[in-house]
Amino acid sequence: MSPAELAPDAYRDARDYLAALDPDWARHIALTGPCLHRTTPGREPYEALVRAIAYQQLHARAAEAILGRLLALFPEQAFPTPAQLLAVTPEVMRGCGFSASKLATVHGIAQAAMDGVVPSREAALGLADEVLIQRLVALRGVGRWTVEMLLIYSLERADILPVDDFGVREGYRRLKGLDKAPTPAQMRSLGGAWSPYRTVAAWYLWRA
Repeated sequence: MSPAELAPDAYRDARDYLAALDPDWARHIALTGPCLHRTTPGREPYEALVRAIAYQQLHARAAEAILGRLLALFPEQAFPTPAQLLAVTPEVMRGCGFSASKLATVHGIAQAAMDGVVPSREAALGLADEVLIQRLVALRGVGRWTVEMLLIYSLERADILPVDDFGVREGYRRLKGLDKAPTPAQMRSLGGAWSPYRTVAAWYLWRA
């Protein structure tokens, strides 16, 4: 399956494929219903990364408030450009609610976007998953999970399994009635059987 191919038919194919794996998957999918995964395909990688950093280790409402204060600085556009973000002083960024660490990361992402390290959406669509991951995790404060969220939501990749995600591993534990959730390495091995629909598998595990 090619990038950005999670069309309605693909969701149905993915659901049928996963339900056929074993009775546990079949039962969970029957209880959960159709996959309602929603993406943000118009979002540039730079914006997606900045938003993801704002949400790291925060309740959604707190992160939304921080982003709201940042966006209020630019009322005439949907999101600031990298140059505009770099022009915001540290004092103003901290006033929006960004910690010193997140401020450094966000400014690093903006600079990397200006330097071409963070690609445009058009360019990113032509890059393989692992190539893009390795390119972006080199940035300060950007981990593999953050790039995987970019791949899942902004680039609409169909076969991404974020094995470091607590919800994915805990979801599998509940799905299988295990005493302990699998490690990321174990999750990666288990997830091989779910390809090429690992993004949809992750969606169902989040709902377990």
